[in-house]
Amino acid sequence: MMDEIQKLLDLLPKDLSKELCEHPKSDMLTEIVLDLGMVPEARFSGTVVRFKNLPQLKQEDIQNIVTRIGRFNTDNRAGIERTLHRISALRNRQGTIIGLTCRIGRAIQGSLRQVSDLVSSNKNLLFLGPPGIGKTTMLREIARVFSDTHQKRVVVVDTSNEIGGDGDIPHPGIGHARRMQVPTPDKQHAIMIEAVENHMPEVIIVDEIGTEEESRAARTIAERGVQLIATAHGHRLENLLKNPTLSDLIGGIQPVILGDEEAKFRGTQKTVLERKSPPTFDTLIEMRERGVFAVYHNLARSVDFYLRGELAEPELRGKTQSTQTQVTDPNESAVSPFSSTFPSHTCSAVVFSFGIKRETLQRAIDSLKIDLSVTDDIHSADFILTVTSKVKGKSKLSQWTNGTTIPVHVLKSNRSETIVNFLKRFFHLEDCPESSEMEVREEIELVCKKVEHEKKVVEASPRSPYYRRIQHSIVAEKGYNASSVGEEPNRRVRVFPKGCV
Repeated sequence: MMDEIQKLLDLLPKDLSKELCEHPKSDMLTEIVLDLGMVPEARFSGTVVRFKNLPQLKQEDIQNIVTRIGRFNTDNRAGIERTLHRISALRNRQGTIIGLTCRIGRAIQGSLRQVSDLVSSNKNLLFLGPPGIGKTTMLREIARVFSDTHQKRVVVVDTSNEIGGDGDIPHPGIGHARRMQVPTPDKQHAIMIEAVENHMPEVIIVDEIGTEEESRAARTIAERGVQLIATAHGHRLENLLKNPTLSDLIGGIQPVILGDEEAKFRGTQKTVLERKSPPTFDTLIEMRERGVFAVYHNLARSVDFYLRGELAEPELRGKTQSTQTQVTDPNESAVSPFSSTFPSHTCSAVVFSFGIKRETLQRAIDSLKIDLSVTDDIHSADFILTVTSKVKGKSKLSQWTNGTTIPVHVLKSNRSETIVNFLKRFFHLEDCPESSEMEVREEIELVCKKVEHEKKVVEASPRSPYYRRIQHSIVAEKGYNASSVGEEPNRRVRVFPKGCV
């Protein structure tokens, strides 16, 4: 790794290179900023250093670096062959380069420890985080592990050569994954589709999905049974929901007009927001800081919770400062930090409500016909039901529950619809889960046999996107062609006889 960093340092003015080599945090160097008429600046992990003892940069200093690196693409990014460093240009209005940002690229093995089970789950994963948090480093390690350890056919769609490094021979950090270079950033969506159609990958890895075309290409890849692992810029799930360009990745949002009776029952306005379609990705992983992840295992359910005004608590993994974070709730129910489990209740229970109108709660109980009684004695309650505003800071509820083991469930709002949805999950009144994976596999096996014997098109039962991908994979292994047909929730796999499309 030091040899690769030295390749970058060799391009710099000698006095700056010497300062960087002798700096006590040289092994933590992340970025070098070079601007015309300014002293050089280096950014280490958590530290910014301006070398005021060095002369201000001249145009020839910048030009000497530019002439010794790879060609700048239309996105003003270049690299150093067989390294992972990225050099970005800052230009004036005439197009002359007057500044450079040199980002240090590293292949870090072992960075998947916190999310290794998710990566090997065969589900589509979306990593979300701000620039510089390590998303590209994560993708690089995923490519290596999948191609080397799991012996999978991996294709990396590499815009600006950030994942596999500059030059025609990719960096060994991606293992035996194949790398498709993207001529210009606006062609990334086309290369994504080309990767599926021409190279038969089992896994496709894409960095920085950011346009509507790329969102549509991602959905196409997911529908064809290929595992998709990608990144996007943002901080939290709600950032994606509010981003009209990227919201399709998580199902999209549409306004729905309710009837008068339905709106009255839900306790909402007549126009509400609902998810348009299944998300392209099964799981969302927020990279909140280096080594700290917030995981939404069931992304569709989490989006629905958010649109209904409920808390979609993710599973927290990793360490933040000196504290080991724990699973808040693997099933993403509306559970507060006071409680780490979502208890199973199928009979009677007693609830203490705080910040929720008693009449609203009682109407919800009566409408569901559940055996739940409301108490004014907090110590006789099986659980406490409250809203977000009542658990902030040193609230009364925090004082009351200090030292007790009573579970506290927090709703995002005290609307009737939010309360009803919570109680449905609490008392297990939701619809039965979809068939097991074994049943899904057995069904498509029988469909393929029927196609073979009867020489005609046969359709499987409607399934979720995740199960359809499994079925597409089985069909491909048997040498048949298939496509997904119909609209959600009745979308299903259609299998064609050999020789037909």
